[in-house]
Order: sequence, then C-alpha cells, then structure tokens
Amino acid sequence: MRKVIVFNNVSLDGYICDAGGDMSWAQSPDPEWLAFIKGNADGKSTLVFGRITYDLMASFWPTEAASAFDARLAGYMNSQRKLVFSRSRTQADWENTTMTAEDPVATVRRLKAEDGADLVIFGSGTIVAALAAAGLIDTYMIATIPVALGAGRTMFDGLDAPVRLRLTESRVFPNGNILATYAPA
Repeated sequence: MRKVIVFNNVSLDGYICDAGGDMSWAQSPDPEWLAFIKGNADGKSTLVFGRITYDLMASFWPTEAASAFDARLAGYMNSQRKLVFSRSRTQADWENTTMTAEDPVATVRRLKAEDGADLVIFGSGTIVAALAAAGLIDTYMIATIPVALGAGRTMFDGLDAPVRLRLTESRVFPNGNILATYAPA
C-alpha cells in the first residue's frame, strides 16, 4: 500500500506561498539544509501537484538554471512520475506528467490502495486540505522557514474541522529552518 507524504515549506506565520504565489523566500544557501533536500531525491515516488504548483515547478526544474543549481535534484524532479489535478489545464509540458480533472480524494484513495511508489505532495494547498480532511495523508513533513510573509496561502485553507497531528520527529538546521514530521493523531 502506498503512503501519501506532504513536504511543504511554511513561513513563521504559516504560509506556503506569499500573496502573489511566490515561494522563492524558502530557498536557502545553507549546506546542511541543501544536503538534506538532496538526500530526499533518492528512490522513486509519484509527485502530486495542483495546477498552480505544477506551473511553478514546471517553469523551473526542466531548465538549464535548475541543472546549474543542482543537476542531481533536477534529474530527480524531471524523471519522477507526476500527477497533476487541474480542472482548467489538460496538456502537460513537463516530462512524465499526467493531467487529470478527477476528484483528488477519490483518485488518491484509489492510488493509495495500489502497489507502487509513494505519493509525495509539494505545495498544492487545496489538494493537501482536501486529502487531510479525508484522512488520506500518512506523513506531514513541514519545514518552517524563519521568515514572516504577512499574507499568503496556507496548505489547510478550507478545512471544515481540525486535523489532529502528533509529532514523530524534529530537526533544527543551522540556517534556522525547523523540520517537523507529523503523523495523524
């Protein structure tokens, strides 16, 4: 059975992107943090995105700038299977991408019951909120970045009821980032 894992950067005030949709504030030159990120680029997974996060990722990872930033990480992002939930977009420009207008909850529930690579969600607040409400997320890896944005989007916008979590692991990085890993309580 597949697991559903969320990996998101959040600001100190709880946003995954600023009011304009930008996530560049989460980039960090810290060697230990970058080594951790690169260490996660091993193995196989299916990357899951909403259309907005997909557009952002697809505008960077297939480029020469991404290869110059980190060729191994760019290779990982480009080679993984990608599933994108979108009601407005039907064509994918990024390799190994499947676009779907299907309901994320029903689709992820079905995929989770199948054998295969874990499903890893980056960004995609609308998707995270829907899957969290349905109890489909197994692990939340939340990196708190020491910056306050003042406005933006959270990954839990639209929840009708609290989602209780329990801390399973934490790690502090020299750059001030704090990675907290949670499981459903």
